[in-house]
Amino acid sequence: MTSRFFAQGASDSEDESDYDEEIPEVQSSDIQNRYLPDASDEDEDTDTKRVIKPTKDKRFEEMTHTVEQMKNAMKINDWVSLQENFDKVNKQLEKVMRITEAVKPPTLYIKTLVMLEDFLNEALANKEAKKKMSPSNSKALNAMRQKLKKNNKLHEDDINKYREAPEVEDDNEADDDEEEESEFEDDVSIEDVTVVDMPVDEPADNRWETMKNKGEREMEKLLSKDPKEITWDWVNQKFKEIVAARGKKGTARFELVDQLTHLTKIAKTPAQKLEILFSVISAQFDVNPGLSGHMPIKVWKKCVLNMLTILDILVKYNNIVVDDTIEPDENESSKPADYDGKVRVWGNLVAFIERIDTEFFKSLQSIDPHTREYVERLRDEPMFLALAQNIQDYFERMGDFKAAAKVALRRVESIYYKPQEVYEAMRKLAELAEEDDENEEGEEENGPPSSFIVVPEVVPRKPNFPESGRAMMDLLVSLIYRNGDERTKARAMLCDIYHLSLMDNFGTARDLLLMSHLQDNIQHMDISTQILFNRTMAQLGLCAFRVGMITESHSCLSELYSGQRVRELLAQGVSQSRYHEKTPEQERMERRRQMPYHMHLNLELLEAVHLIGAMLLEVPNMAANSLEARRRVISKNFRRLLEISERQAFNAPPENVRDHVMAATRALTKGDFQTAFEVLNSLDVWRLLKNRDSIMDMVKARIKEEALRTYLFTYSSSYESLSLDQLAKMFDLSKALVHSIVSKMMINEELHASWDQPTQCIVFHEVQHSRLQSLAFQLTEKLSILAESNERAMESRTGGGGLDLSSRRRDNNQDYAGASGGGKWQDNMNYGQGRQGNRSGYGGRSSGQNGQPRDWSGQNRGGGYAGRAGSGNRGGMQMDGSSRMVNLNRGGRP
Repeated sequence: MTSRFFAQGASDSEDESDYDEEIPEVQSSDIQNRYLPDASDEDEDTDTKRVIKPTKDKRFEEMTHTVEQMKNAMKINDWVSLQENFDKVNKQLEKVMRITEAVKPPTLYIKTLVMLEDFLNEALANKEAKKKMSPSNSKALNAMRQKLKKNNKLHEDDINKYREAPEVEDDNEADDDEEEESEFEDDVSIEDVTVVDMPVDEPADNRWETMKNKGEREMEKLLSKDPKEITWDWVNQKFKEIVAARGKKGTARFELVDQLTHLTKIAKTPAQKLEILFSVISAQFDVNPGLSGHMPIKVWKKCVLNMLTILDILVKYNNIVVDDTIEPDENESSKPADYDGKVRVWGNLVAFIERIDTEFFKSLQSIDPHTREYVERLRDEPMFLALAQNIQDYFERMGDFKAAAKVALRRVESIYYKPQEVYEAMRKLAELAEEDDENEEGEEENGPPSSFIVVPEVVPRKPNFPESGRAMMDLLVSLIYRNGDERTKARAMLCDIYHLSLMDNFGTARDLLLMSHLQDNIQHMDISTQILFNRTMAQLGLCAFRVGMITESHSCLSELYSGQRVRELLAQGVSQSRYHEKTPEQERMERRRQMPYHMHLNLELLEAVHLIGAMLLEVPNMAANSLEARRRVISKNFRRLLEISERQAFNAPPENVRDHVMAATRALTKGDFQTAFEVLNSLDVWRLLKNRDSIMDMVKARIKEEALRTYLFTYSSSYESLSLDQLAKMFDLSKALVHSIVSKMMINEELHASWDQPTQCIVFHEVQHSRLQSLAFQLTEKLSILAESNERAMESRTGGGGLDLSSRRRDNNQDYAGASGGGKWQDNMNYGQGRQGNRSGYGGRSSGQNGQPRDWSGQNRGGGYAGRAGSGNRGGMQMDGSSRMVNLNRGGRP
């Protein structure tokens, strides 16, 4: 081959012949040597064996190589290269210390720092050589001076020790290297090795070896330990070693849990077993370190069983006290089981039960609600309730009622949203459920046959539920009201109000909310409590609708729907706004606050209730204030939807909830109550109500009443008198009910008419205002606007805002609770507006509705600020319902 490329006189034919002869030989030799099993021994000399090389040795060699490069740079005074290598060696130091798990840096690094510092001082002292440096080299010298000065402060003690005795430090480093090499045979793992090819003479069949990692070897040592040699000191020492490895990089979390679990079986005293169990639970929590994921379900169940075992120990050995305010003392756990005095063990049962509840909540957030897995996960809830009940009973026996109140709150938050039917199903499930055998995975056969400390099952594994959910709620919230802190009491009260609303007990729920004044302080609480408040107000609005209190229902739901962010406020979805972009962190935080699917409120039902209530209030109001429709608005959201519907050239058949309500509104405005009811009755959301027939009868009756009021507001100016029989037949109402409605309208001065008793007719009157009366109207109007502006400015100055829902408790002159006469400014805004469009202009012009003059001498003005207490928040609508509901914002004021 050499002559073929370099010989001058060789011909082409000779080259081709040589080439043809050599090809088969090379291929045959290559095939035989590499792939044939019966290759000759001569060719085996070229085979290689894969030798394991520790990663820490590789990292140390890299650092050594970088230090050699720095020495070469010093010889030629190259500070640019020194600066680059200095940054490189610092990065390599981090890797070396992480792999070796060393506390202080190696001597090689300290020696390099001393060498650099001496060389830097020499370079700075030689000013002539510094002047001759290139600009880049001089710049690197100055930068290196700053970096080295800052870096050496971190290792000042080690540098001083090395300068005092450099030879001793080198000897110690050599001894440490020898110890590390000897320990490496036991500690090396597959993940921490690098494969290097080296020529050897051994056969190929023995080149691979199966190696166990560090955790498996540690577990084998624990299992192979002779039970006679196990002492308290040995268990305590192993416990310290395992706990010290927790959280370090490279430590397998599941193996750590298995090792600690095995230590609980060989613990020598109850206190030691309890101490190790606390560490087992903490290690199980570490299995899922992220905030977005959740603990594996099997690990969660094991964690619950470990907590029950802790309670068994605490109940059986009542001299053991768990306290998180003491300093951990290992000597406490050495006291035997027959010790008479108090044994204090560090731990926090409340924190553990709260973390377990949080992990259960997060798992429900993550699992697809439309799968079987979600239902199976919900079946684990009685297990948690049993644990919480046992911990609460333990705290009550110990006299720690404050901690018992916190645990009781977790139980309340697990059942407050459940109707009686769901509660009954959960109670039966808990009674029929057998002992959970998820954790009967066989222990290692080589381990000890049984635990040294045998703890029987003392506490019950099944929860004890009362007959009704209301009885359980009363029992728990009474404990929280007596012993809980402010946040615990507030959340318990909101859950109590929610549950009362779920039971259709609106009066009690409303009174509890007003007495608590939570609506005044909710904007200062945490976001999760604000979400609970929003859910409670939504359920309170649904309850008011179910019992027929339309005004109160709309008052509870109006502010929730004022910002078009219902999903976000109820934590049932993430809203997307084109005007406001959220950072990824904000989106993650919002998703972590979402409610599980089985706790959701049906948004279609909520929207239907809100819009129907707004329709029943707004249609008569628009008829009564036809000339001032924009000034007197009860529901801005409803008006906006109505304007959008009216602007459409064609009205298609209704498809969603909004379309149905808008179609019913158009029919109700014309007085066609039958069509309005049929459109609303066709909604599918009513099937979610258990007493649908009675609720729909109530809705139909209210539609008839509001149709009657709308008709009288609209056409009263066209009549001089109207028969009671005709109205009763027209709207399919009884004479007594028509008489009552019309009489209330007359009393509230919404309808300017009187009864002619002999003929059972309504005689309508015209109203004319004098010049003085019109001016009084103008003054009152302007004073009301001024007072309202002043109040809003005061709210903004004092920081009234801050909650997702608007801090102001009115929606264009409507109080948050729909109070009829609760506030001073509210009454003034209603002054003169609760009449039948009686002021179309100023300066004494007639309203054009009814022209009969009125005697104003009997009206109490109170300086223009009193108004009529019954003037009505509905603009001409009788407020018999809302007069019983005080303004939620000022509920405590007389």
